[in-house]
Amino acid sequence: MTGRRRSRTAAVVVALAVLGGGCASATGQDVSSAQRGVSAFPGTTSVPPPPTTRARIVHEQVWAPFASVGGIILRHPSARVERIGYHQSNHDGARDLEPLPTPTEQLTLEARERATAGRTAADVVVDPDGDIRSPVSGRVLSAGTYVLYCDYRDDFVIIQPDDRPAWQVKVLHIDGVAVRQGARVRAGETVLAPRATRLPFASQVEETAALPAWPHVHIEVIDPSIRDIPSGKGCR
Repeated sequence: MTGRRRSRTAAVVVALAVLGGGCASATGQDVSSAQRGVSAFPGTTSVPPPPTTRARIVHEQVWAPFASVGGIILRHPSARVERIGYHQSNHDGARDLEPLPTPTEQLTLEARERATAGRTAADVVVDPDGDIRSPVSGRVLSAGTYVLYCDYRDDFVIIQPDDRPAWQVKVLHIDGVAVRQGARVRAGETVLAPRATRLPFASQVEETAALPAWPHVHIEVIDPSIRDIPSGKGCR
């Protein structure tokens, strides 16, 4: 999700309340030794030129694990992943994710002035043409559409994970929900949506990514027993 401050409508609050390893491939221009800041002459270094277009590094993940928390293992939601950006969730009950070994680039994004820990949400940059599959096995608690930042239509799925039924796994920024409330889902197998949502604005995880930017899927794990106190003035 972006670094914009949260502002929720009553509709958003209601909607959300009821609510590795793989084979790496790269596309883009080759990077010369000079561009990497390494001189062709031994014992010296050169100043790299201003950055141009970043090469897109894509990993074929086959829905391998990328993070864990509280006994829950989260799997990549897409077969082709560019990077994972961890950031602060805007939900007070969000649990801090522990990154697992994966060839996919993982980074922690700058703080968003929220009360949660720095890795309580993950933005997974995915192939825009690939389907989105469930990151966990469990049962769908809720699925549908909500309004993001008071202006933008977005879809979501909330899953009760088998490994910790008292918690919830939220998946946002998907386009075209393919599951219903009560449905059983299997990690890496059940298709939640045919694609990720292309948001009409730049997001924080895209700031140093390859262009044109790929969409991302937002994943977080919530302990609903922790009361969430919404911030912001809401929408008008």
